[in-house]
Amino acid sequence: MNIVERLSPNQDARDGSDVDMLVLHYTGMISGEAALARLCDPAAKVSAHYTIDEDGTVYAMVPEARRAWHAGLSFWAGARDINARSIGIELVNPGHEFGYRPFPAPQIQALAILSRQILDRHSIPAWRVLGHSDVAPARKDDPGELFPWEGLAAAGIGLWPRPGDDPGEAMVAPLLARYGYDPEVPLEKVVAAFQRHFRPSRVDGIADGETRTMLAGLIASCDAAKSARA
Repeated sequence: MNIVERLSPNQDARDGSDVDMLVLHYTGMISGEAALARLCDPAAKVSAHYTIDEDGTVYAMVPEARRAWHAGLSFWAGARDINARSIGIELVNPGHEFGYRPFPAPQIQALAILSRQILDRHSIPAWRVLGHSDVAPARKDDPGELFPWEGLAAAGIGLWPRPGDDPGEAMVAPLLARYGYDPEVPLEKVVAAFQRHFRPSRVDGIADGETRTMLAGLIASCDAAKSARA
């Protein structure tokens, strides 16, 4: 893994919170260099701990002990200052606005190596490896439905559920909130974020049977992972 230092001035001290989340993004800009320039621009007021180019080059931008400004207005499991408790990784990709495309193998290989190191350093649990769209479902779509969440989970990075028993429509909102999604965001937006992560074949915000069974399986996987970790 090739790591290049490219420090961003857009950082500050953490508020004392332990790092317990890994949040993944895409850059959503026309080129990797444009993204790096913006992440280093003091006027932009955005940054990430790492950015990974499509060829697998890793840019180290903010020390992990410091707070990078990558999540913005966000929420997970009761917490709103996600930046204070997370590591943020940007993946160079034009995103939905500029020609969204699959993530190249060298990029994902570098991400897997880096993520495993981060998870080990901070003891981040699998159920707190998330996408930007998970923590900000009303605003963000990244890293999107082409991101290989299932493959990363197979490599020990994040969770990927087997379908469970259909919990019924009435349980969708409570189960999404139980996993960590913001209960104050319109349900359709939250369901779409869940689908981008766990049912990417169709992202429509409709909690159909397949979505509900994946949600039930996710909760079961999360509970089992928590029990094993206890």
